[in-house]
Amino acid sequence: MSTAKGPLKGRAARLGRLMPSGPSSAARTPFVLLVFVLLGGGLIALLLLNSALNQGSFKLRELKDRTTELTDEEQALQRDVDDYAAPDALERRARELGMVPGGSPAFLGPDGKVLGEPSVAVAPKPTPTPSTKPAPPATTASPTPTPPSSTGTPNTAGAAATGTDRPTGPARTAPTAPRHTPSGR
Repeated sequence: MSTAKGPLKGRAARLGRLMPSGPSSAARTPFVLLVFVLLGGGLIALLLLNSALNQGSFKLRELKDRTTELTDEEQALQRDVDDYAAPDALERRARELGMVPGGSPAFLGPDGKVLGEPSVAVAPKPTPTPSTKPAPPATTASPTPTPPSSTGTPNTAGAAATGTDRPTGPARTAPTAPRHTPSGR
């Protein structure tokens, strides 16, 4: 099959007149520029989208680290609260503040009747603590009862020490607040 470059005949000649046979770069230039602009714009948009996603992932990682730090801090604070709320810690702190365990409680019924037998809170004897100094010699003096005060309140110091002379009946008075010494106890 050989092709001769001669004049076209018949139908081919008519088609050849409709289509230009020479190179025409004028029609291709805008199309090529449009393709390059679209490809360049797509690549730039893809680059911007990728950098935005990376920035978001950095922010997400930062927030996760902060959440971990705050969770650790919360757990440490909760441990501290649990340590302070433990019964032995509460008892130790109460003793440091000069509080003593209460006696048996009494309750008032809806009709005004006293239910139970109230007792005075007495400080337990302190446990001896080992020390390097020898203890001073103990003096044996008999406790002297204190006279009743002139305000009309009963003397409860002697009653608490001996366990007798407890007030009975509905005419009970509330115990007075403990007096603080200059040492703060």
